[in-house]
Amino acid sequence: MDIFKGWENYTERLRANWQRMVKPDDTVILGGDFSWALKLEDTLADFKFLESLPGRKLMIKGNHDLWWSTAKKLREFWVGNKIDSVDIIYNSCAVAEGFAIAGTRGWFYDAENSKKVLLREAGRLEMSLIEAEKTGLPVLVFLHYPPVHAKEVCREIMDVLKKYAVNRVFYGHLHGTGAYGAVKEYDGIEFRLISCDFIEFTPYFIA
Repeated sequence: MDIFKGWENYTERLRANWQRMVKPDDTVILGGDFSWALKLEDTLADFKFLESLPGRKLMIKGNHDLWWSTAKKLREFWVGNKIDSVDIIYNSCAVAEGFAIAGTRGWFYDAENSKKVLLREAGRLEMSLIEAEKTGLPVLVFLHYPPVHAKEVCREIMDVLKKYAVNRVFYGHLHGTGAYGAVKEYDGIEFRLISCDFIEFTPYFIA
């Protein structure tokens, strides 16, 4: 991440802020791009770092998470390596502290060359929201790609958000100058950019 400004000593900064703010019974949502590893077995040091931090951790997939395998293989890997505090949101939802947590990676706005991927991601989001709706709890959505950025709108993702009356969305992906186009509200939905550098490597508290 050193191609972007402000990432010096980010691991130490993140650890210090996390330990200061997060209690063992808290839940932390990671918005994607967790590890640069290409293979699952190469993520072990990264997951050991995450396991060393307090709290329950829920992850969604980012575009750089090329190590991401099937849910079964991920969970087997974590069990085999005593990673006990991590799980994923993938065609599913999770309940945390009075909320139903839904989400998926999302995709680009201009996706004519990868329409199948975009529609698949919209379908994954809908599956997640169907499960979230069953809980009867307020829903929070986490995406990796922002569905709205500057003047660009990913209509396929927005249509799903509107269909299920989602009103709060958190996303990552944008770093450096890309954050200047972050949108805080669109079509009645509140958006929040939670990329590490944007929130200064400090967990963002959601109430």
